[in-house]
Amino acid sequence: MKKIALLFLLSCFAVQAQVKPIIQKSEIVRIETELASDKMQGRQVFTPGIDSASAFIEKEFAKIGLAYFKDLKNYRQEFTRKDKNANNVIGVLPGKSKPNEYVIFSAHYDHLGTVSDGEDKVYNGANDDASGTTAVIALAKYFKELNNNERTIIFVAFTAEEIGIVGSRYFAKNINADEVVAMFNIEMIGTESKWNKNSAYITGFERSDFGTILQKNLKGSNFQFYPDPYTEMQLFYRSDNATLAALGVPAHTISTSKMDMEANYHQLSDEVSTLDLDNMTEIIKAIAISSESIISGKDTPSRVEKLQPKKF
Repeated sequence: MKKIALLFLLSCFAVQAQVKPIIQKSEIVRIETELASDKMQGRQVFTPGIDSASAFIEKEFAKIGLAYFKDLKNYRQEFTRKDKNANNVIGVLPGKSKPNEYVIFSAHYDHLGTVSDGEDKVYNGANDDASGTTAVIALAKYFKELNNNERTIIFVAFTAEEIGIVGSRYFAKNINADEVVAMFNIEMIGTESKWNKNSAYITGFERSDFGTILQKNLKGSNFQFYPDPYTEMQLFYRSDNATLAALGVPAHTISTSKMDMEANYHQLSDEVSTLDLDNMTEIIKAIAISSESIISGKDTPSRVEKLQPKKF
């Protein structure tokens, strides 16, 4: 009888060991709602609103238990822009066997601030890009609990994207691009793509085999990554992935935004109520699963062609 009981306990432990962490919709809703709330005052760079957003992200990283980036003493990577203070927020999950090979998950947490007139005065930026920042926080929690990343994972919320991808430019100058294996930049995933649910597109899809690897890891699922359908808009160069892509990193942006008809883009109406939070949760899950072979060190995306400084 004791032997049977012992075998039962061992089998229970084995099942528990195989269970992966869950990316829960309730957590997505909590984080998204906080980041896009009126009290964040539109998260415009150089304002108290973005300071509140930074403090919230820092608190989430601390709760998850992420390490600090390089020689920083906290999660803030501070710099000045025209004599004004700004900061990225960075947390790190050290790799087990390949600590000097980096995989980055990123989004920008700044937005457009407020207006002085009208009933609605806050550019909440729920989709742009509280949705991406929410994904970064959720993925940090997921991979921390999974606890099997062979490569180091860097989770970064960039500031000042809206005024010229300033935060990511500073970040790119303070990391060795040759050690960055891949960058998953996440931008506006709160609405359905042109292909409806369970789909997203990858900017610069043809520039590396990054997208092909991601789709391979999703084999058997109903989720599909597509090439960017808005190539005439040059989206590959318009988000935070561009600064590292210019240095040869397979750095791509994942998005669902219908850029030719996104009614709430850069509007006061970009609020949480306009988002499909069920679909957004599934997108974040798909990003987590699709990245597994890159994080484990099994797959290494091909490099993109470096850009001459004058071109970027």
